[in-house]
Amino acid sequence: MRVTIYAGSAPGNRPAFVQEAAAFARGLAERGIEIVYGGGSVGLMGVVADAALAAGGRVTGVIPTSLAAAEVAHPSLTELHIVDTMQERKSLMGALGDCYVALPGGVGTLEELFEVWAELILGHHRKPLAVLNTDNYWSRLLSLVAKAGHYGFMSPEESDSLVAVSDVDGLLALTQHWVPPAPRWRAEPSVDELAAHG
Repeated sequence: MRVTIYAGSAPGNRPAFVQEAAAFARGLAERGIEIVYGGGSVGLMGVVADAALAAGGRVTGVIPTSLAAAEVAHPSLTELHIVDTMQERKSLMGALGDCYVALPGGVGTLEELFEVWAELILGHHRKPLAVLNTDNYWSRLLSLVAKAGHYGFMSPEESDSLVAVSDVDGLLALTQHWVPPAPRWRAEPSVDELAAHG
């Protein structure tokens, strides 16, 4: 199993962010679960990679050429993919993972989270999606999502498909009981398909 992790290129200003990111990555590594992430050695990205590697885990990084210097590509990963664009980075990170987890982060983390979530809702993949809700970091986002559902902009299935977890056990429970939402848009059945079903 491989978990794609989205995380900030800054460590945040509370010790809990670093502590829980390290504990989460270490817990994955100790269970033999590989990590796919953005390839940097700074911020929570670096914390995730260092903790997993120290625990004997496998860590695959994906980083665009333009950020390899800025985010200081991690020198000790199991595997590092250097790609041309951010879109290639996101596409490869998505393809390599069996599920997705967003740790606290800024606009890049938010953008990655929302893109992979939109793809889930549109039926482009059926993989579990979670946020590690350290210090209630994601709680206001989850409240906004609930409001979107309340006002009819999302179905209950869709608004429930972004799940908060607090540790690796929570993530594994999610993957074991995961039911993806029905795709938002379904292709109309052809005449032949309608005939085949009577």
